[in-house]
Amino acid sequence: MAETPRSLVLNLFGDYLRYAGGEVKLGELTELMTAFGLEPATIRVSMSRLRKEGWFSTRKEGRETVYTLSGHMLEVLTQGRARIFRRREDPWSGRWTMVIYQVPESERAVREALRKQLAWIGFGQLSPSTWLAPHDLSLEAKELAARHECARVDVLWCGSDDADAAKDLARRCWDLETLGRDYRNFLATYGHLDNARGNLTKDGRQALVERTRLVNDFRRFPFRDPELPEQLQPESWPAPAAFSLFRRVHEQLGLQANAYVADLIGRPVHPGTPLHV
Repeated sequence: MAETPRSLVLNLFGDYLRYAGGEVKLGELTELMTAFGLEPATIRVSMSRLRKEGWFSTRKEGRETVYTLSGHMLEVLTQGRARIFRRREDPWSGRWTMVIYQVPESERAVREALRKQLAWIGFGQLSPSTWLAPHDLSLEAKELAARHECARVDVLWCGSDDADAAKDLARRCWDLETLGRDYRNFLATYGHLDNARGNLTKDGRQALVERTRLVNDFRRFPFRDPELPEQLQPESWPAPAAFSLFRRVHEQLGLQANAYVADLIGRPVHPGTPLHV
């Protein structure tokens, strides 16, 4: 899937620039982003809009504008990375976390926010106001409820001792057929990159482009994937294989991509040591 300027900025800061001080000169960012086919004018307009939306603060260094990641956006990137790069492997306990909510008709924006946030943390919609998760997400659900005081949110821990019925619930809450097809397409698209020796010889710019597109395509799955325990997975479920491929290729391309970015911005990139603001 093609990169938009917004998603590309998220990916570049999420994987590289936040590990290099959390800021970048506009000229340096432009050089990074033109590797993906974007025009300098488009990049300038996009960064100006993102600054107005609170993603960044700016300052001048001579004739250069420096964009510094905001504390809020650092939190967004940190939470997103945790969801993308970790996968639950809890055994099936036979129980679901159930969320039932009531939102006043006048608070449609709250209802929509609840839906998006429930999906992000791993719930699937069983009915318009009832959501299920196959893991114990009661704490996360209660924290979410606390952020929306106008909504009444009940969080339940429910049993299901019929394996076939549990699988049917999973199929009703998530579009597993489409999700499985998309995971197989991901495996087919990026499987050829799973080659540590070959990736070590790649050009740094090429490694950056391939690695960023890998992340861009994979980061859409957490919104849709409940990370089903093995007992609830359809036959030959491709999600674990896709996640394993994603982690391997991301690591294999990391050395060259990090070195390319570090050379361009003139300071080292230290993955795993994020900026604290």
